[in-house]
Amino acid sequence: LHGSPPLWGLLAVAALFGAARAFLAPASQSFLPMVVGRRALPPAIAAQSIAFQTGAIAGPALGGVIVGINVPLAYAAAMGLFLLGIGCFLLIRTSGKPRPVETGLTPLESVREGLAYVWKTKIVLGAISLDLIVVLLAGVALLTPIFARDILHVGPEGFGLLRASFGVGALGMAIYLSRFPIVRHGGRWMFAAVAVFGVCTLTFGLSKAWWLSALVLLVGGAADMISVNIRQTLIQLATPDHMRGRVSSVSMLFIGASNELGEAYSGVAVRFLGPVGAAVFGGFGALAATGIWAKLFPGLRRADRLD
Repeated sequence: LHGSPPLWGLLAVAALFGAARAFLAPASQSFLPMVVGRRALPPAIAAQSIAFQTGAIAGPALGGVIVGINVPLAYAAAMGLFLLGIGCFLLIRTSGKPRPVETGLTPLESVREGLAYVWKTKIVLGAISLDLIVVLLAGVALLTPIFARDILHVGPEGFGLLRASFGVGALGMAIYLSRFPIVRHGGRWMFAAVAVFGVCTLTFGLSKAWWLSALVLLVGGAADMISVNIRQTLIQLATPDHMRGRVSSVSMLFIGASNELGEAYSGVAVRFLGPVGAAVFGGFGALAATGIWAKLFPGLRRADRLD
């Protein structure tokens, strides 16, 4: 539109977009096991992560180039990619529907049943809540611009490198896991990956060299991908088909809360602790949460086979 669009219009579009994503995330997670089957789930989740990380890395760069040419063209390209995705989805021949289970529950009772299942299934509860706490405390993505400008004193190129390092590490690990998925000692691998993520966050906060900061972000992204891959696999394998949509909804609610609240927490932590103090506190917090959750959820720690 020519001129400044009305604020209410932007807010309405953002609200509609957020509501659509709230349905999309649990639906796509629940759909995947019904398409590929349980045995192929770990490499399928890795492949799904490859697609996401590729978009997260290449999307902003490609979008910047298109915006430099023509702004409406960028939105047209996004619309074209949405239509392409819908076309690919329509080519899937598997129904993706679980076997119907007659429960006679009202929608509200169905939601309550899903929440009760998550609470009673300690492997699912432990995996979801650990991700919530760690991302809430140790998410350093929001701090990257501050570190690039005030701590590491690098220009826009250095900031771009730091910003991309985490995604590159996650993408590389996702490609590896798609070919060589983890199938044994899943719980141990997940806790080890979360601990490595905490150490990387702590090191990032203390680093004064841009190359070391980029390196630990790269390793942290790889560790985070291991944790995400195992956690999603465990949740899917531990959940019956007819419950998977509700459990995935709870999982995505936790993930969304951890991302949004993590950014708010980072802002408050920087205000009171400074950027270095916020990152160091987050790293120690992630390590502490790893030990506490390993003690609180022994079944999650002992979870073994992922195939």
